[in-house]
Amino acid sequence: QKEDWPMHKLECSAMCAFGQNWNPSETVRLTARILAKQKTHPERTQSEKLLAVKEFESHFDKLDNEKRELIQNDIAALHHFYSKHLEYPDNAALVVLFAQVNCNGFTIEDEELSHLGSAIFPDVALMNHSCCPNVIVTYKGTLAEVRAVKEIEPGEEVFTSYIDLLYPTEDRNDRLRDSYFFNCDCRECIMKEKDKEKLEIRKLNDPPSAEAVRDMIKYARNVIEEFRRAKHYKYIELLEICELSLDKMGAVFEDSNVYMLHMMYQAMGVCLYMQDWEGALRYGQKIIRPYSKHYPSYSLNVASMWLKLGRLYMALENRTAGVKALKR
Repeated sequence: QKEDWPMHKLECSAMCAFGQNWNPSETVRLTARILAKQKTHPERTQSEKLLAVKEFESHFDKLDNEKRELIQNDIAALHHFYSKHLEYPDNAALVVLFAQVNCNGFTIEDEELSHLGSAIFPDVALMNHSCCPNVIVTYKGTLAEVRAVKEIEPGEEVFTSYIDLLYPTEDRNDRLRDSYFFNCDCRECIMKEKDKEKLEIRKLNDPPSAEAVRDMIKYARNVIEEFRRAKHYKYIELLEICELSLDKMGAVFEDSNVYMLHMMYQAMGVCLYMQDWEGALRYGQKIIRPYSKHYPSYSLNVASMWLKLGRLYMALENRTAGVKALKR
């Protein structure tokens, strides 16, 4: 607590000044902390043994107008909330710093993969991405722990995953291009071996046409984006979006299709928030088996789902099933 006082002091002063109007984004808060730390520690810190923040890749030359505008909005917010508490470099340097944070920041999650915040770990940021990773990154307080999930030979490159690996190759690479400006060339992206299972179509006497499948995939991507943006909806309305989309997609997709699983997961989250334990359990039971098939071995997504199920069974006084799930 004493060691973190300089960072706390930075935000405490600003929060007291703005009161209820204090609402900078996580990216703005993280960037403010970086600037403050660079001021008090101009030399490399303990977490910069291999790579300094100033050496981060920014992909500045690849930013489109929309991304540049978002960065300018973040810079305006930084000045608005921290102008009396920080010294800034010029605008060009701030644009590069925000671009670096966007490309190299980590999303911090708890054991159930609930969002806790954002951070940077310079040395961990050295690892490249693969959709077939040989390590996973977990978080304990302010530490990032890197754990091998495969045998790694001396001299072999260490790969982590930058994104959620549930989705098919095209979706994964869309996300990688949008956030990190590259396409993945790992074995999974070249062979696309899991794509057919991930996009499984319902087995019907009169199977849907290729056009109907394409239209439903387009609908699924749109409804996922709609749900992501629906921040001010009531929870009962969010659950209705999930249920209606599942009914519509279920006419074409199997329950194991990743777009069905995505909306089931969202519905489960809404049920948990509403303390509808039975509803959450029903969705979780549908999700866990396909998750185990679609995700790589030792996936944190699968582990967190077993943890959720175990806690739900316990809450519903099914101790036997709860213990079994928690031991997975």
